[in-house]
Amino acid sequence: MAVVLTWCASTMAAAEDDLYRAKVTVTGQGEANRMLGFAACLEDVLIKVSGAQKLSGDRRLAAYKSKAKNYVTSFSYRDQFFGKPIRDEQGTRDRPYDLTVDFEESKINELLKTIGLKPWLSHRPLLAVFVAMEQGPRKYVVTLDGTQSDLQRDALLAAADRRGIFIVLPGAAALAKSSITGETLATTPSSALAPIAAQEEAEAVLTGRLVWDDRQLGWTTQWQMEWAGRTHRWQVRGVTFDEAFRRGIGGAAQVFSGNGD
Repeated sequence: MAVVLTWCASTMAAAEDDLYRAKVTVTGQGEANRMLGFAACLEDVLIKVSGAQKLSGDRRLAAYKSKAKNYVTSFSYRDQFFGKPIRDEQGTRDRPYDLTVDFEESKINELLKTIGLKPWLSHRPLLAVFVAMEQGPRKYVVTLDGTQSDLQRDALLAAADRRGIFIVLPGAAALAKSSITGETLATTPSSALAPIAAQEEAEAVLTGRLVWDDRQLGWTTQWQMEWAGRTHRWQVRGVTFDEAFRRGIGGAAQVFSGNGD
């Protein structure tokens, strides 16, 4: 337990230091794709620093994204195929790289001020996330240790990192002890989830329900969170579960930050 707690504390400290850093996958190390990567990372950093999920796809950012390099202090590449044998077709196309970009703190803060927002530099609450997935007859809750939801777990953790939020997920044993399943989570009151969240020292509970829609070929998602005496609800349709998780955790960040409802 001591090792786990030390790891969690280190992770949180690192996340706080990384507010002005973003990462994106690009093809090759050419300048054209690097500029596209800078633009994508600039939008992510503005959302992460402010907590304002509503900036995603905001047209006002286009002019700034076209000059994103002016806000960059450093960048680095990591070859996703590092250490792997070269495949036959690699001679005809570039390899994928993780492009990590650091931005100038003062410039990002000033840019947020220009578009009517402020940096969210105060305490970021630890968020317990309970998500039920439903695809045909399959219904399950995303857990920290279950193999059935390993892809969704990784996507939730990636979404939290991208939005600068600290999250905890329930363990399968804790859910079983409380008789919470994929079928019952949607109707489970927050008072029943609070004890599980409290065990992880979470300060808020976010619940989500993702249902696969064959017509839209995407997930229909409903999110709910109680914060500061209010119940907040939002939804999104026809998206991948990666995007649904970013919208869910991003929505919670927006509420926490005060930079939107």
